[in-house]
Amino acid sequence: MTAAEINRLVRDFTAGRLPRYQMAAWLMAVWCRGLTDEETHLLTQAMADSGRRLDFSLLPGTVVDKHSTGGVGDKTTLVVAPLVAAGGAPVVKLSGRRLGHTGGTINKLESIRGFRTDLSPEEMVRQVGRIGVAIAAQSDDLAPADKRIYALREATATVDSRPLIASSVMSKKLAGGAGAIVLDVKVGRGAFMQEEAEAKALARLMVNIGERAGRRVRALVTGMNQPLGRAVGDGPEVAEAVATLRGEGPPDLTELCVVLAAHMLALAGRAKTVPAGRRLAEGLLHSGAALARWRELVRAQGGEMPAAETDLLSPAQLVVTAPAEAGVVSGLDPRAIGWIARRLAGPGERDRGAGLILAAKVGDRAAVGDPLAVLHARDKRLAEQVQAAVLAAYEFGETVQVPPLVRAVL
Repeated sequence: MTAAEINRLVRDFTAGRLPRYQMAAWLMAVWCRGLTDEETHLLTQAMADSGRRLDFSLLPGTVVDKHSTGGVGDKTTLVVAPLVAAGGAPVVKLSGRRLGHTGGTINKLESIRGFRTDLSPEEMVRQVGRIGVAIAAQSDDLAPADKRIYALREATATVDSRPLIASSVMSKKLAGGAGAIVLDVKVGRGAFMQEEAEAKALARLMVNIGERAGRRVRALVTGMNQPLGRAVGDGPEVAEAVATLRGEGPPDLTELCVVLAAHMLALAGRAKTVPAGRRLAEGLLHSGAALARWRELVRAQGGEMPAAETDLLSPAQLVVTAPAEAGVVSGLDPRAIGWIARRLAGPGERDRGAGLILAAKVGDRAAVGDPLAVLHARDKRLAEQVQAAVLAAYEFGETVQVPPLVRAVL
């Protein structure tokens, strides 16, 4: 497709002149046949240009952004954004809602009573200038084409397409106005990219799109063969993010947040090297500065304190225990766990405090009767209905080799 054809496609769909069924057919064709790198670049630019772009040129320093391609239990933005802001690098984050089995940062933040995610571009710029960080949903005038296409991709089962993922992520990043971008590209059973070669190809594509647009971009390929951290579900994940900001988070989540923050601080010029950025990030977690910046963020966007740290979990309804054939946990299906968390939230996913706390993860030894997961929900019947599915998500063996969390840096 030519630039003119892609621009017309995006422009007409955004304006409502192109019917949804025609765009759905095009999305399915892309899912089947793909796009060239040049077509993907043109699609990204067209979506970024479909609305306004944020302008942080009057703020001191390099504004930095991060994005994850989606996983289960991935609440890194809630930790990394205030952490990096506390390190002196302004952070702007345009986030999305959940797609399929994956969680959405906006859904998680909305489990905090009063928290506003519908900031206008002007409000985002003012807030970043005032407290150094803002996290918001796409407004109608920031990459509106992506917002409409994003919703249609889930309805048409075209989520896991490399060019569609790349153009969606990078159109938001370009419209968001950050000068530096760190990408967390997930790979594994719970990711849209199942194979490492696919994930690296996606990472290279997004880095290329960003660099062609004049941005400093780094991509990390990270594992998603099991949920990240131990909490899955909107409220439970916020609670775990707060614990991580206190220095009490699970090791895998804490490690990934520190690594992402280190790269962001280095790209933004707040640390001379990535190792120096890591030392800075670890110090900010231990000193309480990152937690203090989180509280500023919650207050700035209307969230109720201290409810944002204490009233996030629905009641614990059921403890799922290890069966007779238990041993070392050799597998934990993240897709299954992601769908279970959505089911626990009930019709319309109204129960924002519902979800799971995983007591055992890959590499842990579980004896008969040991807890595997605690199910939180307001409806006890829902917890009882998914108990068998939780057990089915676990695999047991004699031993297991746990792969590294960070697979590659591009």
